[in-house]
Amino acid sequence: MSNLLRPWLPSDAPIVLAAAAEPEMDRQFTTPVDSLAAAQDWIAMLEERRDQDTAYAFAVLDDGVPVGNMAVSQVERRHLSGWISYWMREEARGKGLATRACRAISEFAFTELGLFRLELAHRLDNPASCRVAVGAGFRREGVERAKLLYDGVRYDTETHARLVTDQV
Repeated sequence: MSNLLRPWLPSDAPIVLAAAAEPEMDRQFTTPVDSLAAAQDWIAMLEERRDQDTAYAFAVLDDGVPVGNMAVSQVERRHLSGWISYWMREEARGKGLATRACRAISEFAFTELGLFRLELAHRLDNPASCRVAVGAGFRREGVERAKLLYDGVRYDTETHARLVTDQV
């Protein structure tokens, strides 16, 4: 796709495993990634979802090394919409990579997948994720109260959206 994004490869499993072990990163994975085999399964799941046209995930690269994930999932063909999600390893945060990758995957979703509307949300206590969303052209749409539950604590989220017609 570019020198910034590429599909995850089976050989990336050690990087995925290391990412999942970082603080609070386990929340970024739908299934536990606590072994090399689990990381390999996660990568295989991404390929299956791509084949099913339901989700497209890409490794975010920094000098050719995967340091994060950028995905458009919940691809919905009737309404031409999708859900953007992302995570970055600790050493890659604060470099603008996530914002550039979010812009790139948005363009992919609009041009290659033909989607019209992209959505994302972040916890209100995650201002860095908000900066990524706004920097990638996503407009704030509202707060969803007590939407997420982690370790017995409920969190509000802020929803953002970007339309193919938005001027970025």
